[in-house]
Amino acid sequence: MMYPEPDFAVQLREDLPPEDTRHVLSLFSGDLQRLTAAIQAAAEAAQGPALRRAAHALAGAAGAVGANALEQTCRAVMKAATDTQADLLANFQAIEAASVAAGLALERVQRELAADAASLPRGMA
Repeated sequence: MMYPEPDFAVQLREDLPPEDTRHVLSLFSGDLQRLTAAIQAAAEAAQGPALRRAAHALAGAAGAVGANALEQTCRAVMKAATDTQADLLANFQAIEAASVAAGLALERVQRELAADAASLPRGMA
Protein backbone atom coordinates (compact mmCIF):
# COMPACT_ATOMS: atom_id res chain seq x y z
CA MET A 1 0.00 0.00 0.00
CA MET A 2 1.29 3.46 -0.91
CA TYR A 3 1.09 5.91 1.98
CA PRO A 4 0.97 9.68 1.68
CA GLU A 5 4.13 11.32 2.97
CA PRO A 6 6.16 8.07 3.17
CA ASP A 7 9.04 9.79 4.99
CA PHE A 8 6.76 11.25 7.63
CA ALA A 9 8.37 11.02 11.08
CA VAL A 10 11.05 8.54 9.94
CA GLN A 11 13.91 10.68 11.23
CA LEU A 12 12.01 11.52 14.43
CA ARG A 13 11.47 7.86 15.17
CA GLU A 14 15.16 7.14 14.58
CA ASP A 15 16.41 10.02 16.73
CA LEU A 16 13.91 10.27 19.59
CA PRO A 17 12.45 7.93 22.16
CA PRO A 18 8.82 6.99 21.46
CA GLU A 19 7.36 9.29 24.13
CA ASP A 20 9.25 12.28 22.70
CA THR A 21 8.16 11.35 19.18
CA ARG A 22 4.54 11.21 20.35
CA HIS A 23 4.93 14.65 21.96
CA VAL A 24 6.42 16.22 18.82
CA LEU A 25 3.68 14.69 16.69
CA SER A 26 1.03 16.00 19.06
CA LEU A 27 2.47 19.50 18.70
CA PHE A 28 2.53 19.10 14.92
CA SER A 29 -1.11 17.99 14.92
CA GLY A 30 -2.12 21.22 16.64
CA ASP A 31 0.05 23.31 14.32
CA LEU A 32 -1.38 21.56 11.27
CA GLN A 33 -4.95 22.37 12.27
CA ARG A 34 -4.25 25.91 13.47
CA LEU A 35 -2.08 26.99 10.55
CA THR A 36 -4.27 25.41 7.87
CA ALA A 37 -7.22 27.31 9.37
CA ALA A 38 -5.16 30.52 9.36
CA ILE A 39 -4.26 29.99 5.70
CA GLN A 40 -7.90 29.44 4.84
CA ALA A 41 -8.96 32.59 6.71
CA ALA A 42 -6.25 34.63 4.99
CA ALA A 43 -7.28 33.30 1.57
CA GLU A 44 -10.95 34.04 2.18
CA ALA A 45 -10.09 37.58 3.37
CA ALA A 46 -7.70 38.14 0.43
CA GLN A 47 -4.79 38.77 2.82
CA GLY A 48 -1.72 37.61 0.91
CA PRO A 49 0.88 38.60 3.54
CA ALA A 50 -1.02 36.73 6.27
CA LEU A 51 -1.32 33.67 4.03
CA ARG A 52 2.42 33.72 3.32
CA ARG A 53 3.28 34.07 7.03
CA ALA A 54 1.06 31.11 7.95
CA ALA A 55 2.41 29.08 5.01
CA HIS A 56 5.95 29.85 6.19
CA ALA A 57 5.15 28.63 9.70
CA LEU A 58 3.46 25.50 8.38
CA ALA A 59 6.41 24.78 6.08
CA GLY A 60 8.72 24.86 9.10
CA ALA A 61 6.48 22.60 11.17
CA ALA A 62 6.08 20.18 8.25
CA GLY A 63 9.81 20.06 7.62
CA ALA A 64 10.48 19.25 11.26
CA VAL A 65 8.43 16.05 11.08
CA GLY A 66 9.26 14.94 7.56
CA ALA A 67 6.00 15.99 5.90
CA ASN A 68 8.00 16.80 2.80
CA ALA A 69 5.18 17.24 0.30
CA LEU A 70 3.40 19.65 2.63
CA GLU A 71 6.60 21.58 3.25
CA GLN A 72 7.30 21.86 -0.51
CA THR A 73 3.73 22.92 -1.25
CA CYS A 74 3.88 25.64 1.41
CA ARG A 75 7.21 26.91 0.11
CA ALA A 76 5.92 27.00 -3.46
CA VAL A 77 2.85 28.94 -2.32
CA MET A 78 5.04 31.40 -0.43
CA LYS A 79 6.97 32.16 -3.62
CA ALA A 80 4.04 32.16 -6.04
CA ALA A 81 1.30 33.73 -3.96
CA THR A 82 -0.26 36.84 -5.39
CA ASP A 83 -2.81 38.87 -3.53
CA THR A 84 -5.79 38.19 -5.78
CA GLN A 85 -8.45 36.29 -3.91
CA ALA A 86 -8.76 33.69 -6.67
CA ASP A 87 -5.03 32.91 -6.47
CA LEU A 88 -5.06 32.89 -2.68
CA LEU A 89 -7.98 30.46 -2.63
CA ALA A 90 -6.25 28.21 -5.17
CA ASN A 91 -3.10 28.28 -3.04
CA PHE A 92 -5.13 27.40 0.04
CA GLN A 93 -6.65 24.45 -1.81
CA ALA A 94 -3.17 23.16 -2.68
CA ILE A 95 -2.05 23.47 0.93
CA GLU A 96 -5.28 21.91 2.18
CA ALA A 97 -4.75 18.83 -0.04
CA ALA A 98 -1.17 18.45 1.20
CA SER A 99 -2.39 18.96 4.78
CA VAL A 100 -4.89 16.13 4.39
CA ALA A 101 -2.10 13.82 3.20
CA ALA A 102 0.10 14.89 6.13
CA GLY A 103 -2.82 14.31 8.50
CA LEU A 104 -3.26 10.78 7.15
CA ALA A 105 0.45 10.13 7.61
CA LEU A 106 0.24 11.52 11.15
CA GLU A 107 -2.63 9.18 12.00
CA ARG A 108 -0.73 6.20 10.55
CA VAL A 109 2.40 6.93 12.59
CA GLN A 110 0.38 7.55 15.75
CA ARG A 111 -1.32 4.15 15.28
CA GLU A 112 2.08 2.49 14.75
CA LEU A 113 3.49 4.14 17.89
CA ALA A 114 0.46 3.04 19.90
CA ALA A 115 0.80 -0.53 18.62
CA ASP A 116 4.52 -0.52 19.44
CA ALA A 117 3.78 0.75 22.96
CA ALA A 118 1.06 -1.87 23.46
CA SER A 119 3.46 -4.65 22.53
CA LEU A 120 6.04 -3.64 25.17
CA PRO A 121 6.03 -5.14 28.67
CA ARG A 122 4.09 -3.05 31.16
CA GLY A 123 5.92 0.08 32.28
CA MET A 124 8.30 0.23 29.30
CA ALA A 125 6.17 2.33 26.94
